[in-house]
Amino acid sequence: MGEFICKIFSWPLVKFYELTGSYGMSIIVFALLVNLLMTPFMAKSKKSMMHTTLIQPRIQELQRRHEGNPQKLNQEMQKLYQEEGINPMSGCIWSLIPFPILIALYSVIRQPLTRMMFVAEEVVTTLQDFFVNQGWYTVPAKADAYMEIKLADIAHQHWDEVQTALAGQVDGLMNIDFGFLGLNLGQKPEWNFFMHTDWSDAAVWLPALGLFLIPFISAFLSWASMKISNMSNPPQAQNAQTEASMKSMTLMMPLMSIWICFVMPAAMGIYWIANSVFGIIRDFALTKVFKKQLDAEMAERAAARTEREKELEAKRLETERLKAEGKTTMNTNTSKKKIQANEKQKSDERKAALDKAERAARRERRGEKEYEKPASQVGDRRYARGRAYDPNRFSAAALDEAEPLPVEAVAEPVIEQVAEPVAEPVAETVVETAPQAENLD
Repeated sequence: MGEFICKIFSWPLVKFYELTGSYGMSIIVFALLVNLLMTPFMAKSKKSMMHTTLIQPRIQELQRRHEGNPQKLNQEMQKLYQEEGINPMSGCIWSLIPFPILIALYSVIRQPLTRMMFVAEEVVTTLQDFFVNQGWYTVPAKADAYMEIKLADIAHQHWDEVQTALAGQVDGLMNIDFGFLGLNLGQKPEWNFFMHTDWSDAAVWLPALGLFLIPFISAFLSWASMKISNMSNPPQAQNAQTEASMKSMTLMMPLMSIWICFVMPAAMGIYWIANSVFGIIRDFALTKVFKKQLDAEMAERAAARTEREKELEAKRLETERLKAEGKTTMNTNTSKKKIQANEKQKSDERKAALDKAERAARRERRGEKEYEKPASQVGDRRYARGRAYDPNRFSAAALDEAEPLPVEAVAEPVIEQVAEPVAEPVAETVVETAPQAENLD
C-alpha cells in the first residue's frame, strides 16, 4: 500500500523533472498540480466558511433568544444550518487533506532511490559499497535517514564513473541534479552554519545562507497565507477564548514550519513555499468569486424567508381567530410521545424565559443596563472571589490606616460569655439530683 501511494506521487515528480530538467522546478510544478487538484475541495471549504461567517448575526440572535435552553438552541442551530445548506464539519475535513500529501512527498524526497526511482535494495547496497571503496562516502556510525539522498547526489557528481564501473548493476538509476538556484536541495539547512562556514569564499557561505533562509521564508509565507485568509472573510464576533486560540494557532503554525524545514531536506521547504504562494493566489480568487455568489444567495434567501414569515404570521393570526371563536380541535392522531416532547419543550422555554427575566430584573434593580465585570470575578466565574473581595484589603497602606482594637474591648465579652453559661447548669444539676438520693435511701 505504501509503495502504491509513493508511485502516485513519484510518477508526476519524475515526469516534471524530465520535462524541466530541474529538481527544484519539478517540485514547484508538483505543488501547482496539487493545488489545482485540491481547488474543488478547498473551494467547498472556503464557501462553507464564508457562508458560516455571513450568518453569524442570526446565530448570535438565536443564542440571545434561547439563552439558558441549550436543547432548543441546538435544534434551532441545526435548523438554521439545514436551511442555509451548511455543513459545519466540511471546512475541517478538507483542510486536513494536505497533511497526508506532505507525508507521502517527504517519503519520496527522503528516499529517491527506492521511492522515486524504485530501484532494488541490492542496487542501493552496490552503490554504497562502490562509493565507500572509492572514498566518496563514509558509512556513518548511526543510521542515516537521508542516506539515499547522499548516494543519489554522489551518483550525479560521478555519473560517468558509475555507469562505466557498474554497468548492468544499477538498472533504473536516474541522474538527478539536486541543484536549484545555486542550492543543493538534498541538504538540510543548518541553523548554526555561520559558526563554521568559510566567509572568505562566497561559493561556500552563500549557498549555506540560502538554505538557512528557506525555513524563515516558508514560515513568513505560511503566516501571510493564514492572515490573508482571515482578512478576506467578513468579521465576526468571537469570545476572548476563541480569539486567543486563533491568535495562538496563527503563531504556532509558522513556528512549526520553521522547525520542520530545519530537520528536513531543503526540497521540502521549497515545496512549502510554493504551496503557500499558490494557496494565497487560490484563496484570493475564491474569495472574490464566492463573495458575489454568496451575496446573491443571501439576498434570495432573505426574500424567501420574509415571505415564509408572512405566511406563518397569517396562519398564526387565523389560528388565534379560530381559537377565539372556539372552532379549533386537538388532533387526536398526535402520539403521546410527541405530546410529552412538546410539553417538555414548552416547559424548558418557560423556565429559560423566567431565568432570563429574573437576571434582567436583578440588573435593573442594581441600575445596570449591561453586565459589568466586577473586581471579584476570575475568568467566567462571576463571584469566584466573593462579593466583598477587595484587592487592596491587606496592602501596606490599608494596614497602616487601620486602628487596632483595645484588648479589653475584645477580652471582657469573651469572659462573660464563658462564665455565665457554665455556673448555672452546674447548680441546677446539684439541686435536682438531691431528692433522687433521698429516694434511693
